[in-house]
Amino acid sequence: MIFDTHAHYDDEAFDADREQLLEGLPGHGIGAVVNVGASMRGAEESWRLMQKYDFVYGAIGIHPDHAGELDEEGMQALRRMLRHPKAVAVGEIGLDYYWDKEAHEVQKKWFAAQMELALELDKPIIVHSREAAKDTFDCIRAVHAGKTGFAGGVIHCYSGSAEMAREYVKMGYYIGVGGVVTFKNARVLKEVVAAVPLERIVTETDCPYLAPVPYRGKRNCSLYIPYIIEEIAKIKGLTPQETERATWENAYRLYRLECMQAPLAAEVKE
Repeated sequence: MIFDTHAHYDDEAFDADREQLLEGLPGHGIGAVVNVGASMRGAEESWRLMQKYDFVYGAIGIHPDHAGELDEEGMQALRRMLRHPKAVAVGEIGLDYYWDKEAHEVQKKWFAAQMELALELDKPIIVHSREAAKDTFDCIRAVHAGKTGFAGGVIHCYSGSAEMAREYVKMGYYIGVGGVVTFKNARVLKEVVAAVPLERIVTETDCPYLAPVPYRGKRNCSLYIPYIIEEIAKIKGLTPQETERATWENAYRLYRLECMQAPLAAEVKE
């Protein structure tokens, strides 16, 4: 069974066929999906989706590009949504210096505040970091890692060095690997996958973005995760079946769900 640890099915790219696509995922071996909030609207939509579909869980948080939306009233709204039993993480939160839509100090302020909320509620975090590797690492180490109530988290769509990935693993975090690992020019990410223990890797789509080869450039969805699993297996010298089972179990540990032995997914149907 396959676990998509990071999806955005609330995105407008799925407006035409969202219900049909989601209802069909379990029949193709997708056993669990975490829909991840980015804006306040996205957090609310994730909250709705996780209540509508048994296999969908929610992550509730504000992306750094929307950090300016947050205030204390917004934090109270996040807190209320996160108390739902199917709200499994605070995210996605972090720093983004690529788009630079919000001042760095604003991003850092609300990144720290949401990490503190995760500690308060004993939830893992889902971290977004783009062109901000050192500041992200320093903020996490200062505010979240190793603190009382620490529930770890995942560095989503990891794009840093193998050395830094190993440091995150030492601090108790997982590394999120998506479609980029299938790209020919993804040398650094392939090195990261080789360097990080399999038990600290989880699979994700970030759909509708970052579809793997052979769907690169098209709308992404959870049905394409087998291509990611195949590439991880190739790098690790394992079978896809071994990799699929391991990443499923890793995701259950990450999100602190009751562990279960899952059957292997059916072959992806195009």
